Amino acid sequence: MFAYIIRRLALIPLTLFGIITLNFVIVQMAPGGPVERVLAQIKGLDTNGTPGISGGGDRMRTPGGNNSLYRGAQGLDPAFVKDIEKQFGFDKPPIERYFLMLKNYIAFDLGQSFYRTIDVGDLILEKMPVSISIGLWSTLIIYLISIPLGISKAVRDGSRFDIATSYIVVIGYAVPSFMFAILLIVVFAGGSYLNWFPLRGLTSDNWADLSAWGKTLDYAWHMVLPVTAMTIGGFASLTMLTKNCFLDEINKQYVLTAKSKGLSPNRVLYGHIFRNAMLLVVAGFPATLVGMLFTGSLLIEVIFSLDGLGLLGYQAILDRDYPVVFGTLYVFSLIGLLLNLVSDLTYHMVDPRIDFEARQT
Repeated sequence: MFAYIIRRLALIPLTLFGIITLNFVIVQMAPGGPVERVLAQIKGLDTNGTPGISGGGDRMRTPGGNNSLYRGAQGLDPAFVKDIEKQFGFDKPPIERYFLMLKNYIAFDLGQSFYRTIDVGDLILEKMPVSISIGLWSTLIIYLISIPLGISKAVRDGSRFDIATSYIVVIGYAVPSFMFAILLIVVFAGGSYLNWFPLRGLTSDNWADLSAWGKTLDYAWHMVLPVTAMTIGGFASLTMLTKNCFLDEINKQYVLTAKSKGLSPNRVLYGHIFRNAMLLVVAGFPATLVGMLFTGSLLIEVIFSLDGLGLLGYQAILDRDYPVVFGTLYVFSLIGLLLNLVSDLTYHMVDPRIDFEARQT
């Protein structure tokens, strides 16, 4: 197993290299850029969604054949435009910027935000607790709901309980979490009916003045709606996975043998079936967590104005804040790759018969 871990760790830098390279190329081709954005703001223009603006600070060819000006730079002093280029690092060609970025990332130097006087690494660390709070609580609650529900559906397969809960699971499959978030806001956050929970933020304005117990209650009060939205939107697949895993084990020969020996149903279920059936469910915890942290929480953070990594990355894309965009992507990818390795190790811990070291990579 040790050799397998070493091989997987050796593949992480190569995978990160591919992810960063692909996204750097895509960003260079994307419309808009920080230089164009600043120049347009200086001239009182709006660059959001403007087609034809060059990506990544590339220069535009004007109708007169002049290839030295950005779109929106007409009428501005060329020396001033060059100062703006230098400020954002676009006085260097793309290939030089790319290799400089790789060199810095090897040393975990993520650069500095274009629009905030703070290093990207410090900015990510500042926002990470919010995303971890939402993702971790949502994942734990999803597991606490889905595993008992999936087991109950498996042992009562075809019953009224199984059919009734299947309708709930189908709704969880069909409706995304952000739609549940909007519904919860309308119903419980002063939208049209009740005003029981706050609409935005993770803490109240008087957070600093509260006692330790008051801070805990205030934090929980703010977490109810976003965590509920993510839980409703994420429990369906894990519930069905749990049910199918248990159904698959229930019909195996060793279960019939255990029943024939006179063991009680609970002894058979939790003493024999549980360990084998929970293999896929437990091993999938890291993947579920990374999904809750970095993909599922994006729209939830935007909807509830939670100042986490999802909202940070979304705002950075709108602002063309490329150091933040690439920095968050780098951190997301690194954590995802490490959690995938943890997922494989979890498989081996749950069932030592699974030998990843024997696989060819």
